[in-house]
Amino acid sequence: MIRIGVVALQGDFREHLNMIALLGWQGIAVKEPGQLEGLDGLILPGGESTTQCLLLEASDMRVPIGAEIHAGLPVLGTCAGLIMLARAVVGGRSDQWSFEALDVAVMRNGFGRQVRSFEADLAVQGLDERMRAVFIRAPAITEVGEKVTTLASVGYRFADGSTRDVPAVVAEGSIVATSFHPEISKDPRLHELAFRR
Repeated sequence: MIRIGVVALQGDFREHLNMIALLGWQGIAVKEPGQLEGLDGLILPGGESTTQCLLLEASDMRVPIGAEIHAGLPVLGTCAGLIMLARAVVGGRSDQWSFEALDVAVMRNGFGRQVRSFEADLAVQGLDERMRAVFIRAPAITEVGEKVTTLASVGYRFADGSTRDVPAVVAEGSIVATSFHPEISKDPRLHELAFRR
């Protein structure tokens, strides 16, 4: 049985647990360091990245999760999870930190505020058919390191009028991250891709 932990302090952790159940795997709601033991993968969910960072420190999970990520535990980070994995965060609070495990720079709310939320059908490398992606106050990836693979991009017209393709799914080593919320669909293929690569 594949055991996937979902950090369950804030955000869309229940929706991720539902995705894990759809795949027939065991989902673990991770709320304390001891629950990291024996996992085959870990999900950093969407939500509010600064709040999650504060809660990770308050629950003494920042250091053990960072150690697991840097030791190669497969990880899926979605929306806020992408921000927490990124090498650099643009537009974050002065006290905001990240695990610096994924060589990308990310702009918080890079696609705009709630009113600029949108959906798109993405062609994701490794999936046979397109998947519907929901972007809600989504972070935008502004830089991608040499070892990072872009698995999907999305075309977007930004508030300044410019239109360009932006990475929406990226991977580096054992990490997969998305700027959107795959957990709120009924499609678990991205979760499967993240942990069966």
